[in-house]
Amino acid sequence: MEYLDKLAADFATWAWGPWLVALLLGAGAYFLYSSRLRPFLYLPHAFSVLAGKHSNESDKGDVSHFKALTAALSGTIGLGNIAGVAVAIQIGGPGAIFWMWVTAIFGIATKFFTCTLSVMYREIGPNGEANAGPMYIIKNGLPKYMLPFAYFFAVFGIIGCLPSFQANQLVQITNDLYFADVENFRYIAASILVVLTAFVILGGLKRIADVSAWLVPIMAVLYFMSVLTAILLNLDQLIPAFKLIFVDAFTGNAVLGGGIAGVIITGIRRGAFSNEAGIGTESLVHGAAKTSNPVKQGLVAMTGPIFDTLIMCTLTALIILISGVWQSSDSSGVTLTSEAFSMILGPIGSLILFLCVVSFGMSTIFTYSYYGASCAKFLFGEAGNKIYQYIFILFVGVFSITSLDFALNVVDGSFAMMAIPTLVSTIWLAPKVVEKANDYFMSLKNQDKTELNQV
Repeated sequence: MEYLDKLAADFATWAWGPWLVALLLGAGAYFLYSSRLRPFLYLPHAFSVLAGKHSNESDKGDVSHFKALTAALSGTIGLGNIAGVAVAIQIGGPGAIFWMWVTAIFGIATKFFTCTLSVMYREIGPNGEANAGPMYIIKNGLPKYMLPFAYFFAVFGIIGCLPSFQANQLVQITNDLYFADVENFRYIAASILVVLTAFVILGGLKRIADVSAWLVPIMAVLYFMSVLTAILLNLDQLIPAFKLIFVDAFTGNAVLGGGIAGVIITGIRRGAFSNEAGIGTESLVHGAAKTSNPVKQGLVAMTGPIFDTLIMCTLTALIILISGVWQSSDSSGVTLTSEAFSMILGPIGSLILFLCVVSFGMSTIFTYSYYGASCAKFLFGEAGNKIYQYIFILFVGVFSITSLDFALNVVDGSFAMMAIPTLVSTIWLAPKVVEKANDYFMSLKNQDKTELNQV
């Protein structure tokens, strides 16, 4: 196992080199420039679409705009926002949070482009089921000689979407908080997790979306209110915490190694894991949304980084920094965040975090199973889809008992590889998105004029 740990660590370190950071940020900057920031002006419209005001039952796709977003958010609002932020601060210092914010700003534009393309180039099967994602964007939008890129994405998607980090951290917090004295508890928890996962994911995307549609909003509100309470109880520490983030982002004083470069890479690496913008996973589920126009779903998708990184990750970072546990504790990942909650809110704090972690972790596992199964289906057909689901269920148990570092490095390395075909294809086809968006925005203006004249 020690050899596998080192292999995964070396691969993740290489994959997240400066070249990938440049690709992620460079692509995001290009999308911001080519769109002239126009999608940002339509954020109110995006929330209106999300509320179902511009949808029809006859729209093609599998799930509603709202369920597509909550399913995607269940893959992003989760342990990346709770445990991932703790890891970022431990490795990269408080300054890593600033670079997570930068990733989110670029990620808003990136998600608009990737998810619009996912709807544009999706395939609707004979049974009406949508097949979407970077694989189909490359297959249907790029020249035939680029097709190997689609298979490249799908192969790493199968690996990267295994429930490594989520299963590991779910079992860790349950063991550390409540069952530390129970012998072999990790194996017991792993078995329970396997059964719950099997029940939901074998029901397909619609069951996953149904579970996410009520689970994610409730837990997100509970988490938000809890952290807000903690901040209000320590309001005098709020400005110093923000100051620490900004100062350390450009000094790297608190980073374990690598100076300012280590801060930037850690922040972007954890930011990409948090909101998945540019990785391609988000377009797998957004591409399955019921919509009459691809741009509508692109607008809905771009709200994701606002919720999961700019809001949720910031809340987690503030409570960790205000509590001071990042400097005094030897704990890692989700346990460190739990200690921060407990220090400020008392026993009720750790209980609330436990409920949120279980809910977020489970919903993320469910969504990741759909991501990986979509990649397997592209490679091996419908049979591959079914087989992958059972392999996924098996690995829920496997990753429950591995080390945190191994679990994190598996997903990090795979995500880095998935970003390459996703971003290359999106940059290639970006002009088509701009053209489609301009037409859609013009139609909205004409519609507003018509309604105004009628009044």
